[in-house]
Amino acid sequence: MSTNSGLVVILTALNLEYEAVRDQLTGLRTRRHPAGTRFEVGRLDQSDCRIALGLVGKGNHPAAVLAERAMAEFSPVAVLFVGVAGGLWPNIRLGDVVVASKIYAYHGGTSEDDGLKARPKAWEIPHEADQVAQHVARSTAWRRGLPAGSTPAVHFGPIAAGEIVQDSGLSEQARWIRQHYNDAVAIEMEAAGVAQAGHLNRALPVVVVRGISDHADGSKTTTDGQNWQPKAALHAAAFATALARELIIDGPTSQGGAARDGSSTMPMTNRNIATGNARVGVQAGHIYGNITVGAGAEQPTDLAASIADLRTHIKQAHLDGELDEETYAAAESELEVATECVSASTLEKKSGLMMALKRLRGLVADVAGLGAQLAAIIAVVRSMP
Repeated sequence: MSTNSGLVVILTALNLEYEAVRDQLTGLRTRRHPAGTRFEVGRLDQSDCRIALGLVGKGNHPAAVLAERAMAEFSPVAVLFVGVAGGLWPNIRLGDVVVASKIYAYHGGTSEDDGLKARPKAWEIPHEADQVAQHVARSTAWRRGLPAGSTPAVHFGPIAAGEIVQDSGLSEQARWIRQHYNDAVAIEMEAAGVAQAGHLNRALPVVVVRGISDHADGSKTTTDGQNWQPKAALHAAAFATALARELIIDGPTSQGGAARDGSSTMPMTNRNIATGNARVGVQAGHIYGNITVGAGAEQPTDLAASIADLRTHIKQAHLDGELDEETYAAAESELEVATECVSASTLEKKSGLMMALKRLRGLVADVAGLGAQLAAIIAVVRSMP
């Protein structure tokens, strides 16, 4: 499965968490999975970073299922789970942000005659994603959109994910966490499911970002009454969207991988050798897509292939949420007309092809790259005898 190099999936459990992320997106379009799951796809500040946003509800099980669904639907660069959590250490203040360096599924164990024995299951944050997250945390730029006076700190540490809301520092569960997962800095209910889904999808990077809205010590009613949930959700969303942008910009840069702009990189191992008066222009391995060398670009000459390539790009724009269902259906209809006209040589057919392409341009011109691709095809049609 190829990766959509310009898209990050962000999932939340609560509506207030969803809204905190949604408020930072523009150009939102709805994308519905055949099973009924509703995603919204938008951009960060008109940038090339696209976000597919989904609501999974509470609990590790629905989080795992819908994370898997989002991964299959969008083939993202990474999945971020964003929301609120309870802090377990006194040095972590309300409103601070915690990035999970490790995720514990703490309800695993075995019951024996002498008590319950822990059977730890854990997932670590991928190294590259951790490096990018640390970079974002070192900068104060991610806080720029927060209300005046908001200066949340960012902490990296293990997060414990279970199936119940912990609101006591004295309960049996609280003692269990302290005994077996003593380094956990926060506790919540969804991260283990998302981490498992990422692990089963060729180790797709999963990063969990949580804003601290209570201290899991019996004070939740008070902190909720002080509106710490929306504050903490806002802080987590601000950090997560900054992280998403950096994950897109940073991208893998290994040989033959993707460059920082999301394009494929050319392996730098070719050698040009010439003797005498011979000259070598360009030597390359496999080249995919259109290549322009020199000052001018040639127009496409194979109309059938060009329209087929255009169809592929329009389909991808639809999959990315840049074209809604109605617009995509209309575009497909015009593509069918254009395809039928390509092989004909009569003046009437040429006129029909031109009209179809112009109507198509009106449908997809707002999608980056499609307008220029269509203009090149139209130029060729105009030059036809």
